[in-house]
Amino acid sequence: MTTKLHDGRKCGEMSGSIKQSADAPLKVSQLEADIKSGKIDTVVVGVTDMQGRLQGKRVHAPFFLKDTMSHGTEGCNYLLAVDVDMNTVGGYAMSSWDSGYGDMVMAPDYDTLRYIPWLEGTAMVLADLQKLDHTDVYASPRQILIKQINRLKELKLVPYVGTELEFIVFKDSFEEAFDKGYKDLIPANQYNVDYSLLGTTRVEGLLRAIRLGMDGAGLEVESAKGECNFGQHEIAFRFKDALTTADNHVIYKLGSKEIASSQGMSLTFMAKYNEREGNSCHIHLSVRGLNDEPVMSDPKDSQGLSALGKSFIAGQLKYMREMTLFFAPNINSYKRYVEGSFAPTAMKWGRDNRTCAIRLVGSGHSLRFENRVPGGDVNPYLAEAAMIAAGIAGIEENLTLEPAFEGNAYVSDAIRVPSTLAKATELWEKSEFATKVFGSEVKAHYLNMAKVELAAFDKSITDWEKFRSFERM
Repeated sequence: MTTKLHDGRKCGEMSGSIKQSADAPLKVSQLEADIKSGKIDTVVVGVTDMQGRLQGKRVHAPFFLKDTMSHGTEGCNYLLAVDVDMNTVGGYAMSSWDSGYGDMVMAPDYDTLRYIPWLEGTAMVLADLQKLDHTDVYASPRQILIKQINRLKELKLVPYVGTELEFIVFKDSFEEAFDKGYKDLIPANQYNVDYSLLGTTRVEGLLRAIRLGMDGAGLEVESAKGECNFGQHEIAFRFKDALTTADNHVIYKLGSKEIASSQGMSLTFMAKYNEREGNSCHIHLSVRGLNDEPVMSDPKDSQGLSALGKSFIAGQLKYMREMTLFFAPNINSYKRYVEGSFAPTAMKWGRDNRTCAIRLVGSGHSLRFENRVPGGDVNPYLAEAAMIAAGIAGIEENLTLEPAFEGNAYVSDAIRVPSTLAKATELWEKSEFATKVFGSEVKAHYLNMAKVELAAFDKSITDWEKFRSFERM
C-alpha cells in the first residue's frame, strides 16, 4: 500500500464536542485547519500487531503536518515479532537480533483519518506497514486482509462484514485489577443481565460514553445490550466493507478500554474470563456484486441461497478447522468451546441455529452467514482474511454445500472445532491451503507466534496446579 492523501466529507461539531459523520473519513484539509487553529494538537498513528492490538505513536500535530503527513513515521520491526508482553522472541524470519531489529514505515492511510472525541485535541489515522523500500510487510494483518479482498475483487465480488464483540466490565480500575492479580474483581452487574434494561442502565454511564465516542470517531453505532456473564455487555455497529469493519473493530477495542479507564473502571475482551459465558466475536459476512447485487441469495431456494452462496459457505466448512488459528489465536481462546455455552463445538451450518459453527441469517440483501467460532481476543483482519480465502476456494472448487443441520449440534456426531491451541497449530502447520492462499512466509510467521505462545504456557505454573497439588499431592 502507498501513502494516500484522501479527502472525505466535511466534519463538524455538535453540542460542544467533536462530531464526525459515521460514513466518511475526516478531510485532510479539515485536519490541517484544525491543527493550525490549535483545535488538534496530537495525531495518533496506529498499526495493528499480530495480537490485533493498535500500536503506534502520538505525533505532535505541527510536526505531523510538516513531516509525517508526506513521509509517514518509522517503528521497529519487532512490533510484528514479539509476544503479548512485548518480549522479543526467536523464530521470526523478518525480525531478529541477527538482522539488527531494523525499522519499518508506518504509511498513513488517509481513508481512516478521524477525530478521537474521548481524547482532548486528538485525531487518529491508521497506517499500513511497509519496508524501507515501501513494499508491503508480508506479516502485517491489514495487508493480509487487503490481499484477500483484492482476490475476491478479481471475481467481481465485494465482502461486507459485521463483528459482534462482547466484553465484561468491572468496577475495578485496570491498575487495581493488575494489583489484585485479576482475582476477586467486582463485576459491574451481579447477575445475568442478558437483554435487561435495568442491568444496562446501571452501566449506562460507561456504555453511553463508548457509544457516543465511537459515533464521534466515525463508527455507525446500532445498539447496546446486556449479555449473560456478570457485567457482560455488547455494543453493536453497522456492517461495512471488510477492511473498514476491521479498522473500526480495533479502534473500538482500544477506545472502549481508554474510556473505561477514564471512568476508573476496566473491561476485558478475553475469550474466557471465568467458568461462565465467554466473550464471543461473531463475524457476519456476505458478498455482493460490484453493483451491490445480493449474489449470495436466491429467493427460489429453500434456504434462500444461490449456487455461489452455497459454495462460499461450503468453503468455510471445508477449511475452517485448518484456519482455526486465525479465529482462536490464544491458549485461552479454546476455553470457550463448551457444550451448551452458545460457543460452537460442531463444524456444522444451520439456518438461524446457534448451536452450529456457521449460522445463516437474513434474506435478500441482508442474507449473510455468521461465523460463531471467534472469541473477543480475535484479530479481525486475520479472521476476515481466512473467511474470504475459504469462500473463494469454495467458489473456485465449486464445492457442494451439505444440507443444513437441524436440532442440537452440540450432541451431533459432527467434526469438532479444535479444542486446544496445540491442535489448531498442528492443523495450521500441515495445511497446504494456508500455504497456497497466504504464502509460506505468512504461514511460517504465524506458526511461530502459536509455538511461542504454547511454549510460554508450558513453562507457567497456574493457580489450578497449586490448589490441586500444594497440600493434596
